[in-house]
Amino acid sequence: MKKPSVEEVLLQGIHGPLETKPDERRKFLGTLRERIIIALKKSQVAEADIYPQVEQEMKNNPQANLFLNGNMNYSNLSKYVKLASKYNLEHTIVTNKEHDTELGLLLAMDHAIDKAEIYITKKAINLPEPKPPKSKGLLSKLFKR
Repeated sequence: MKKPSVEEVLLQGIHGPLETKPDERRKFLGTLRERIIIALKKSQVAEADIYPQVEQEMKNNPQANLFLNGNMNYSNLSKYVKLASKYNLEHTIVTNKEHDTELGLLLAMDHAIDKAEIYITKKAINLPEPKPPKSKGLLSKLFKR
């Protein structure tokens, strides 16, 4: 293993440790695209109701981490923080003063999963349970044609 030069050590002291894919990490709240299970934009996180897909993925991936955009109002984030607590998931509020991404929420693993589609475009609709058909009453049996 190559020993770092004095210049490299000084640069890391000034700018912090070298980071892989810094632009990607800025966009994806400190994580990498290949680790993301699901992503919501800030406008989606700001909606009153939670996205059922996020809750479903939290249930399915108990070892996942929740990343929230700290540049957003906490009142928009709190419902997802509570949801993460419900499923015992780690959550991190990421605030980057130099770069504000359009993403508001990410559910990610600590390793690559390379999921093809991470963005939710529509909120899943929780359909009510179908009602059993009504039994025919006595009158309909009597007047059956």
